[in-house]
Amino acid sequence: MESGTCHGPHKHPCGLSLLVRSKATGLLGRPACPSLMPPPHRHLGVLTPMGLCPLARMPLLRDNFTGPLHPWARPEVLTCTCWGAPIIWDGTFDPDVAQQGAVQNLTIGLTVFAVGRYLQKYLAHFLETAEQHFMVGQRVVYYVFTEGPAAVPRVRLGPDRRLREEREERVARWRRWQNVSMVRMRTLHAALGGRLGREARFLRSVDVDQHFSGTFGSEALAESVAQLLLWHYRWRRRLLPFERDARSAAALDPSEGDFCYQAAVFGGSVAALRQLTVYCARGLRRDRARGLEARWHDESHLNKSFWLQKPAKLLSPEFCWSSDVGRRAEIRRQLLWAPKEYALPRG
Repeated sequence: MESGTCHGPHKHPCGLSLLVRSKATGLLGRPACPSLMPPPHRHLGVLTPMGLCPLARMPLLRDNFTGPLHPWARPEVLTCTCWGAPIIWDGTFDPDVAQQGAVQNLTIGLTVFAVGRYLQKYLAHFLETAEQHFMVGQRVVYYVFTEGPAAVPRVRLGPDRRLREEREERVARWRRWQNVSMVRMRTLHAALGGRLGREARFLRSVDVDQHFSGTFGSEALAESVAQLLLWHYRWRRRLLPFERDARSAAALDPSEGDFCYQAAVFGGSVAALRQLTVYCARGLRRDRARGLEARWHDESHLNKSFWLQKPAKLLSPEFCWSSDVGRRAEIRRQLLWAPKEYALPRG
């Protein structure tokens, strides 16, 4: 067992497959993590035990949006962190209580970047499935960042659901997804300081090449929420693909890092996300000034930020799954990736 902030067994679960993702690339044409995996390691998670939440901690796990949690309902997976944050798996919360969170009259923002042909290919299905499954009963505002607001599809919205097109010309100037990812963090930070930050209480940022396949409700809300990366949720820390170049602002020492988090899905309060996005934007800008690019770009910086400021809640891999990983007995999918298409141009 490696040393670090968390002592004891260190295993890594991801989030509920409420989102389904495209194969091969992400919202911004982001390559899938397996490209970094040596073949012997790719399916290592199947053989690696995940560990258990300590019995003494289980009764203390409670959530403002779902009431008491039931970590013992999923004995085959890790359901809490060493710093006391719950890891939300299907069965660990009461879905009826989660639905009652709507009475709090919260406004939830859902941000998505739809650039070039990603807008035509993915956005309509993303919004249609979000209307069916995302924060049902809550006030929701969709914020679509795009260089072509006129091309945003007209999707039928329910009561208390709105869509805002946010023109973002800077994204259109870049064809490399690495540059777009840097602009995204900067753009989100600016938006959180403007109308978005005034309208919404909590925010969820999601890649556009995904779709919802099950309820994604208030169980996914907290002050800061990290999504466990589906490829690495069982991996030991020493194998996780953190940034190791000490010159990078995203660098983590071999003894550092808790879990491997995914930039395709993250969220939290407006205040918490302003801190996270400015940290990532500054790190990306500093690396760029030095002629550096972290191994996973914005995702590397997001992992560094969550290492320094621990998330209040983690979503299991069930919240964001891909058929590329194959079948896992512990995964009850709800959010899925669409088939990735490397050759699809953004422009």
